Amino acid sequence: MIPRYSRPEMVAIWSPETKFRIWFEIEAHATTALANLGVVPKEAAEIVWEKGSKATFDVERIDDIEREVKHDVIAFLTHLSEIVGPEARFVHQGMTSSDVLDTTFNVQLVRATDLLLRDMDALLAAIKRRALEHKMTPTIGRSHGIHAEPTTFGLKLAQAYAEFERCKVRLIEAQREVATCAISGAVGTFANIDPSVEEYVAEQMGLSVEPVSTQVIPRDRHAMYFATLGVIASSIERLAIEVRHLQRSEVLEAEEFFSAGQKGSSAMPHKRNPVLTENLTGLARMVRAYALPAMENVALWHERDISHSSVERMIGPDATVTLDFALARLTNVIDKLVVYPENMQKNLDRLGGLVHSQRVLLALTQKGASREDAYRLVQRNAMPVWRGEGDFLTLLKSDKDVTGYLSPAEIETCFDLGYHFKHVDTIFSRVFGAS
Repeated sequence: MIPRYSRPEMVAIWSPETKFRIWFEIEAHATTALANLGVVPKEAAEIVWEKGSKATFDVERIDDIEREVKHDVIAFLTHLSEIVGPEARFVHQGMTSSDVLDTTFNVQLVRATDLLLRDMDALLAAIKRRALEHKMTPTIGRSHGIHAEPTTFGLKLAQAYAEFERCKVRLIEAQREVATCAISGAVGTFANIDPSVEEYVAEQMGLSVEPVSTQVIPRDRHAMYFATLGVIASSIERLAIEVRHLQRSEVLEAEEFFSAGQKGSSAMPHKRNPVLTENLTGLARMVRAYALPAMENVALWHERDISHSSVERMIGPDATVTLDFALARLTNVIDKLVVYPENMQKNLDRLGGLVHSQRVLLALTQKGASREDAYRLVQRNAMPVWRGEGDFLTLLKSDKDVTGYLSPAEIETCFDLGYHFKHVDTIFSRVFGAS
């Protein structure tokens, strides 16, 4: 985790203090469940809770022990015994390290996802507000980066809203996918611990029971989770690239907010660069990069190996912290985005009316021209305009082959900008609802 791209609340989920607190809760809940079964004394379970819940786990002490024993869970249990006393011998009865580690990892992912979903809601609210604001703001649609036909800036944002709504649904499902608990002991057979203990711990930690955990929770769940984060990152990049293009000097239809005192270049004082969305493009690459090792973690040896462990110590914090930061940054970009409707209109007019070529094509076919002839007539008049030689409407009116099918008034009708926006309300109702 890099502080520059981190936010405190998400970072806290992955702190050693939080991790050890979750470890304790899992162990203590398991001890309580064992006490309810009569496997350990109830008084011991109560003491574990009483002393452990009040304790501040000493991260440096645990690290010191681990340097000697070379095992993180044993180091924690040793430190816990220093806090709890003799009753600590009843902790971890019938459990294995993966029971604690895997369940904790999933708890952390669930909590991280709660923050990501909150981020998503904030982003959706910002996009919706700006989409409604520019619902009917005319702009040029582009295909292959080239002017195509008119659209509205609100429709651009409505598309982004629909995409991030899908991302939210995927994220909710990904959270459900990893919200499982395993307290099944060595190789997952429950030989030394009753399945009811797992059920109790799962309920207390807000998880569901892992049906078959071998000795680890199957990593296909986590592969799906991190792949979902990668898809969200790609959606972030898609919107970020749109802003980056619109901010280009030759386009300048929208740009990132530029605050008082902000500097764009160390060399050129005039520069106003899309640095936030460029940054988002880079962060998206990183979040996507974490999906591949998560997929490679699926193929573990037999009932368990730990080749996934070092991977997850990195990708768990890094992917969620980075995505949290990126979603918040994108929300800020959209919320403060400076929009230039007058430049959008200038760009619409830039090709001398060529953006209406399809309407002329269709009008000719409806008046009896074959599609091939109609295309040839329209293109014949369009190419000079493309080279800057005249105005499309004027050329069409002067073309006797065209006017043989269409009157000047009928040709002019094809240049009605509002024609392209007659279904904007329909699209908005699909995206945002009838309201």
